[in-house]
Amino acid sequence: MDDISTGILFALLACLIVISGYFSGSETGMMSLNRYRLKHLSNSGHKGAKRVEKLLNRPDRLIGLILIGNNLVNILASAIATIIGMRLYGDMGVAIATGALTLVILVFSEVTPKTLAALYPERVSFTSSILLMILMKLMAPLVMFVNFITNGFIRLLGIRVDHNSDDHLSSEELRTVVNEAGGLIPRRHQDMLLSILDLEHVTVNDIMVPRNEISAIDINDDWKSISRQLTHSPHGRIVLYRDHVDEVVGMLRLREAYRLMLEKNEFNKETLLRAADEVYFIPEGTPLNVQLLKFQRNKQRIGLVVDEYGDIIGLVTLEDILEEIVGEFTTSIAPSLAEEITPQGDGSFLIEGSANIRDINKGLKWKLPTSGPRTLNGLILEHLEHIPESQLSVVVSSHPMEIVELEENRIKLVRVYPRRKK
Repeated sequence: MDDISTGILFALLACLIVISGYFSGSETGMMSLNRYRLKHLSNSGHKGAKRVEKLLNRPDRLIGLILIGNNLVNILASAIATIIGMRLYGDMGVAIATGALTLVILVFSEVTPKTLAALYPERVSFTSSILLMILMKLMAPLVMFVNFITNGFIRLLGIRVDHNSDDHLSSEELRTVVNEAGGLIPRRHQDMLLSILDLEHVTVNDIMVPRNEISAIDINDDWKSISRQLTHSPHGRIVLYRDHVDEVVGMLRLREAYRLMLEKNEFNKETLLRAADEVYFIPEGTPLNVQLLKFQRNKQRIGLVVDEYGDIIGLVTLEDILEEIVGEFTTSIAPSLAEEITPQGDGSFLIEGSANIRDINKGLKWKLPTSGPRTLNGLILEHLEHIPESQLSVVVSSHPMEIVELEENRIKLVRVYPRRKK
């Protein structure tokens, strides 16, 4: 070293600092990459992404390579800085060189390159991967030897070394990804994706048409009454039963009934029953994602929901499930949320008692409980634990509510105020 001039040592020290910065920035850039975007770019044929993905398949070797190179460079830089310090300042030069080199490495070899790599991980990683691939081949024996010792020590600590990283996302993690997409995905599409994720948390009980609202025809009624109901029915399919709804005999497509009416053959109850399709039953509590697959597998579009005793409690159609994903259809027969909720000048809302709680929460951004009753009427009755005989005021889930109108044994209209601030 005595034969090497101080100027050359300074130049060599500067090169080592740059190399140290390269290794530090490469490490941060590689670890900061979005693995899913990287996989997408690699599948699209991006050469830089393919190189990086290959390096990241064995992160222990990649980190080992970077740290070996970084430590060798820093140790050599420390030795050169010490020589320069002693030449310029004698014995005091050791302390001066140590302090100065620490500051220089911290700023130019650690903080600055790592900050840039964190801000632009793809640019840094794709570029640095060219040299890293070469170094990985040249230093493979040394890297494997160091990793062998390291992995062995880790096993002694009782930690399992597994190089197969689990990159699978849970539904909640995927929900966060969709929410963070921002302008990359239109808001409407984000809502649809989130609705698909919600299907596993929503059951047929939450969206079904309740038993008392099912459009059905008693096949034992007189023929004129049956014909009138067929003519005026707004639905495409109608339930046929005997005496009471639990005695279902078939599901009739009105298009088929109209075809029979136009034919010259006799149109009566017997032909109507023969034209009816077999009824498809759905167990209560079935998640919507499961039921959607069952509809597809069984080539069905409509089904009757039954409880554990086999009694019919509601009706669900394929369109009901699709509406959970894409929103209400303009052709829907059921009342829309806008028809069930009327804003008032004082900030309150007049809401139909039959309004679905989940729909209210969606439309007004509220957090009424959905684990129990599915309608506002049911929620209030559960809170009161009795059927009110007159108008009264209650507070449910911090929402002041006034019962405005009662009809028989149910609450028909409620005035609901926004949630009280605690």
